[in-house]
Amino acid sequence: MNATHQYLLQKMFPQMEQPLLNEIMTQSTLKRLQEDEEALHTGQFIRSTMLLLSGLLKIYREDDEGNEFLMYYLEPGSGCALSMMCTARNEKSQIMAKAVLPSELILIPSHLSELWLAKYKSWHSFVISSYRQRFEELLQTLDSIAFKALDERLLFYLKRHLQAIGPEVRLSHQQIAEELNSSREVISRLLKKLEQKGALTLHRSYIQLHDLSKV
Repeated sequence: MNATHQYLLQKMFPQMEQPLLNEIMTQSTLKRLQEDEEALHTGQFIRSTMLLLSGLLKIYREDDEGNEFLMYYLEPGSGCALSMMCTARNEKSQIMAKAVLPSELILIPSHLSELWLAKYKSWHSFVISSYRQRFEELLQTLDSIAFKALDERLLFYLKRHLQAIGPEVRLSHQQIAEELNSSREVISRLLKKLEQKGALTLHRSYIQLHDLSKV
């Protein structure tokens, strides 16, 4: 890692002790991903804990037919809790991860991740915090699926996209339908209703989100 990466590391992970940051700098690997490039696939043994330095990762599951189920987005300054868990237990991945934007990942070897839990209080706190945050996000996703109608699930999906990526949704109606396990026709109809309420604007190749809190 160069001086720019060192600056980003300190900026994105300010809660970590300087000796820990120094070890991350010298003993970890930097991996660059292009947009839509896969970072992790189902069945792969995970040998490293993943920290996101820049960009955005999509963490999801995929069924036998290739349908995707979005679990959460990994933003800069975050660690992938599921990769931490699989690394600690030497298990195969049950998830997929790919870059939504060009991204830079820090890969920390599994033995170091385990060693740092006892050596650095800030690393221990970071790992526990990552588990808690992702667990809460997964509960929100589960609640959306189990207890909400499709229009509410779509709104939840768009709000999460707005928070993680921004107001432009560069996905087709079909792609959104697949992630919500619905049909393109139904999603198109619900999006049109949201447009009529002023929540978004439908363009030919993207969706522009507005103030979703008023819907």
